[in-house]
Amino acid sequence: MCGIIGLLIKKPEWRDRLGELMVPMLIGMTERGPDSAGMAVFGEPMAASRRKLNLYAESPAFDWKQLEGAASAKFADVQVTIKANHAVLASDSAPDAMKAWLHSTYPEVHVLSTGRAIDLYKDVGTPQAVADRYDFKHMKGSHVVGHTRMATESAVTPANAHPYTAGEDWCIVHNGSLSNPHSLRRRLEKVGIAFDGDCDTEAASRYLEWRLREGDNLESAIERSFSEFDGFYTFLMGTADKLALVRDPFACKPAIVAECDEYVAISSEFRSLAHLPGVKHARVFEPGPEEIYSWAV
Repeated sequence: MCGIIGLLIKKPEWRDRLGELMVPMLIGMTERGPDSAGMAVFGEPMAASRRKLNLYAESPAFDWKQLEGAASAKFADVQVTIKANHAVLASDSAPDAMKAWLHSTYPEVHVLSTGRAIDLYKDVGTPQAVADRYDFKHMKGSHVVGHTRMATESAVTPANAHPYTAGEDWCIVHNGSLSNPHSLRRRLEKVGIAFDGDCDTEAASRYLEWRLREGDNLESAIERSFSEFDGFYTFLMGTADKLALVRDPFACKPAIVAECDEYVAISSEFRSLAHLPGVKHARVFEPGPEEIYSWAV
């Protein structure tokens, strides 16, 4: 059992309130996921030539300043922003080159996400503790995807926390369990896609991102997945300009949506939406099984 939350701000003047509105949603899912929590927030994209890598080091004593100096000597126009044991490395250099350098030079550093718009934080601990650690309440942006995890099949580690990412400016969170992740993995490995772990959510993430790279839009990629994914799931996905939600053909895992003129809010349970301004006047509904719901910024 896990908790998912999502929030897309329709009115640009509300984007400074994204964290303020989102944190109570995340904390409201504590009972569904007390082990770890994470959030991907999408903000104003960087310049077309620039990319940022969201990084994590398990040790709080990791020397980010030393990494910044080494990266500045290696890559173009580097900037590092540090927050607890996460950091954002931005540069005009190619992200694949930066990731290869990090892997060989700093193997203890994990790349959580890559892109122009996404910032991603995830860690072990209660949703309240993780939100406080990374100051989620002051996050700004157009939309956010969040998750609280209750571990059932794999260890409680930052790597196994959600959101999962693949490619650029793409993430997914999951409540449920796929029964065929290994067959998906074998298929994707044959086309050159590498995996970091063995979580079923990673298989879903890499399959959908692969379809996006092959030319599908988000909705058509999800449509294809209906014949590929076997199991029970509610998936919430984010791109640089969109949120999308889908449930399995039996709608076994809960989800609720509240939509009004100011926002679209999504959660596993209504209690995480009850505090939102104007929610009493919002259109509140339960998404249908195997139907694709998407909202653009």
